[in-house]
Amino acid sequence: MNTDTQSRIGTLAPWRNQLLAVAALAATFGLAGPAWVLAVRQMSGMDMGVATQLGALPIFLVLWVSMMGAMMLPSAAPVVLRRAAASGHVRDVPLFVGSYLAVWTLVGLAIYAPYRPHGSVAAGVVAIAAGVYELTPLKQYFRRHCRDIVRSGFEFGLYCVGSSIGLMLMLVALGVMSVTWMSLLAAVVLVQKLLPAKAALDIPLALAIVAVGILIIIDPLSVPGLMPAM
Repeated sequence: MNTDTQSRIGTLAPWRNQLLAVAALAATFGLAGPAWVLAVRQMSGMDMGVATQLGALPIFLVLWVSMMGAMMLPSAAPVVLRRAAASGHVRDVPLFVGSYLAVWTLVGLAIYAPYRPHGSVAAGVVAIAAGVYELTPLKQYFRRHCRDIVRSGFEFGLYCVGSSIGLMLMLVALGVMSVTWMSLLAAVVLVQKLLPAKAALDIPLALAIVAVGILIIIDPLSVPGLMPAM
């Protein structure tokens, strides 16, 4: 390789890095914004708390994918950026993000099959289980790997499902069409993916989730939006 060729490659490298960064941000934040708008519009008037119906499978999947895009893509941005820089190819970005969302789509299918409208006791038990799961070694294992550079969006998705599955099941149990619960849990997911695990933060959060579950069992009417209006 002659000096002129090396010079041209050196000149193009910053532009390529900028292009990769733009592609990664567009595939995360650029998709997350419209996904939020779509999800909120679709969920309008559908939230009945624990009595929520999921509707036909195609409609549910469109809603579920938009929800997962809204909730999960912003927190995935750092990993997508690092993966794009490591691969050096813009075309890898949409493939990575698409396969990541495909994993969450499979989770939606797994949820849809057994889901039924349920009572407050079931919702409370799921919330308590989600809080307990937050403190398990398995959760911490998946959480660590969900922050790593991985080989594919599918692998990244599997780790992130393992990290966030308790919170997602909590969302489904308390009100899968609830914008409020969706927003709160999306904030928790974002914080957990961007900040390192710390007992000072993780233990109070887990205890708070357990407390919510107990409150739901003891006094479900005190939780706004949990029970359908009579």
